[in-house]
Amino acid sequence: MDDNRMGDFLRACRAALRPHDVGMPSHGTRRVAGLRREEVAVLAGVNADYYTRLEQGRERNPSPQVIDALSHALHLDEDARAHLYRLAGAAPAERLSPRRTERVSPALRQLMDGYPNTPAFVMNRTLDLLAVNALAQALYSAFTPADNLARMTFLDPAGPTFHTDWNRAAQATVANLREATGFEPDNPRLRELVGTLAEHSADFARLWQSHSVRGKTRGAKHLLHPDVGPLTLTYQAFDVREAPGQQLVIYHAEPGSPSAHSLRLLGSLHATRRQDGSQHTADQPTRPGDPHR
Repeated sequence: MDDNRMGDFLRACRAALRPHDVGMPSHGTRRVAGLRREEVAVLAGVNADYYTRLEQGRERNPSPQVIDALSHALHLDEDARAHLYRLAGAAPAERLSPRRTERVSPALRQLMDGYPNTPAFVMNRTLDLLAVNALAQALYSAFTPADNLARMTFLDPAGPTFHTDWNRAAQATVANLREATGFEPDNPRLRELVGTLAEHSADFARLWQSHSVRGKTRGAKHLLHPDVGPLTLTYQAFDVREAPGQQLVIYHAEPGSPSAHSLRLLGSLHATRRQDGSQHTADQPTRPGDPHR
């Protein structure tokens, strides 16, 4: 990942706007995509040379007032505004030990298991699946392994088929990861993941350069499961207060809908397969030297 994260983000946001988006007239031939630096400076009420230094990385510590002004000038939503604050060092980044961040409490696991008809899982900021309940395990059974939502989306062969609207899923996944860079820019796991994805997926590399930022809160998912067919689900994401950086994500189907029926069927199929697997193991003959003999 690059070292001038704030400058790259500002430049990408500027390139995404046109003069008419911000109520400015456009004069002459434009040599750059989007707004000019001078136009952003005028909209934010800052010196044009100062804004240029921000983009070039020669000035890295704008005041909260300047950050707010730039957020307004660039039409940033709340997620993008918060991201800019973190990139500028104006909001404290959470520095947590990997052990604390990756551990899912037994109480939370028990809560997840208490929802047998609802897929639920816990993930961290790099979209690693830290814990899943039985139905979430069944939902992601097409992936080998079901370990990280970004890897599953971009590198697993099942990804493009599983996500009915793959482009939308891909864009959201990249935006989630980009948000993580504002919280933990030096996270080695994040650097490794982004590097691997960019190396092996041209789509990821292209989307990563857009600098889109989005937190996971709630939304719709349109999936195609190999066992039960189409699924239309909604999800809610909840921050885990005892482990900052973790989120509990719960999927839900409209009661009485075909997707609700398919989820119940998926749960039954998964339970039967697990039972058959356990029975098969129990029926195996004991071999000499078997430690369980």
